[in-house]
Order: sequence, then structure tokens, then C-alpha cells
Amino acid sequence: MPAAVIARIADELAEADRTHSVIPRITSRFPDATIEDSYAIQGVWRDKNLAAGRKLVGRKIGLTSKAMQQATGITEPDYGVMFDDTVYASGSDIPFDDFSNVRIEVELAFVLKHPLEGPDCTLDDALAAIDYAVPALEVLNSHIELEGRTIVDTISDNAAYGAMVLGDVHKRPDEIDLRWVPGVLSRNGEIEETGVAAGVLGHPATGVAWLANKFHQHGARLEAGEIVLAGSFTRPMWVSKGDDVRCDYGEMGIIECRFI
Repeated sequence: MPAAVIARIADELAEADRTHSVIPRITSRFPDATIEDSYAIQGVWRDKNLAAGRKLVGRKIGLTSKAMQQATGITEPDYGVMFDDTVYASGSDIPFDDFSNVRIEVELAFVLKHPLEGPDCTLDDALAAIDYAVPALEVLNSHIELEGRTIVDTISDNAAYGAMVLGDVHKRPDEIDLRWVPGVLSRNGEIEETGVAAGVLGHPATGVAWLANKFHQHGARLEAGEIVLAGSFTRPMWVSKGDDVRCDYGEMGIIECRFI
């Protein structure tokens, strides 16, 4: 895909983010677009945000569980970037109108104490680099029409990342069996989705290793202090303005938020 087209689509997505709107699928207009093209689009969008003063705090990984792959029809993971102004604490009121196609996912996030670099990064390497795990809800924010979208569309749209809500409980990987962290997701007091973290590639930190190896292909690495949002172990739950959301992660605590 020519650089001028990549830049134009990045501008379209930036405008859709600003106006909380949706654009036609990229793959319907450019059926030969590749995954490399989509990461290039995301990169142009990211760099413009950084140039405007936003601060990168980490990365999100998406489509790491069978539940999410079945929900989207996309069968391989992807990743996007997270900026500091998209992070909320549990108990926050979240402005619903700031997002498009608003859904919630149940995840674990990991904060790195050491850099992590491919090409042969393993789960054990990832666990050794992780300072602690913290429960998280991801707010999805899709600026591309959902019907018929492919991984090229989602990657271009920063992997549909909108925001995350972080819990209060931190656990080192040696303090808890991360595979069996539960998630019981409720909307307005009614349970909608349940799952366990092993649904993410068998172990939620496997995605951190995958991301380090993927980054190596682009000549980059994960840095100490970065947050990695590791992927959902439930299907996405649609939310509306006024909804109260609650997720119980067992011994890792509870996250609550409200969309206003």
C-alpha cells in the first residue's frame, strides 16, 4: 500500500476518533491490504499522537482467546498502543460518548520490571520480566464498521482499543496461579459473562512472550515499566450510557465503573 494511502487512512481514523464515528472497512476499499500495511497505518496514527504530546504507557494484545476469536471471526492475535490518558481507576465514571461501538472485555494486565525482547522469548522469560499482574477491564472503541471486518481492519484501528480500568490488587507471578484467575462480569447487577484467565493462550502471560517476539520482527522490544494488557478471557459485553459494570476476579479483587 503506498505511503500516501497509509497516511490518508491514518488521518481518517484520527478524525473518526475525534468525532466518535465509524468509517467504511479498509478491506472493502483496499482488498489487497496486508497485515504489514495495517501496522503501518497504526504506526502513523500512533506517531502523530506522540507528536501531539500523548504519552505511551503500554500495549494491548487482542484476540488471544477462543472466545474472542469466535466472537470476531479472526483467528490470530493482534496488538495496539495505550496512552496515559486512557487509563482509569476502579470506581471511575467513564464518558460513554468518547467511544464508538462500546464494549467491555475481562483481562489481566502485566507491568514489566525488566525489558523483554525476542526472537525466542518463552512464557518463562515473560514471567521473569513481569513485576506484577493486575486485573483490568478493556473498553473497546471501534472506528471501522464491524460487519465483515478482518484483522487488517482491527489492527489499523489500534486493535479497537479505547481505554482500560485497572483494579487495586497487585500480584507477583509467583504469588498466584494466574491461569485460574476468574472473571465474573456483570452489567446493572446481572451476570453477563464468565471465564478464567487460562482461556488466554493457556496462560495469560503467554501473550506477553508472543508480543515480545512480534516486536522483534519490527526491530523493537518491550521496555521496563510498560503495561501489557494481555487479552480477554470472556466475550465482549455491549454497554450503554448509564450502565454500571462490575467484574469479580476472586482473590484479585473487584473492578467497578459506570458509563455516564
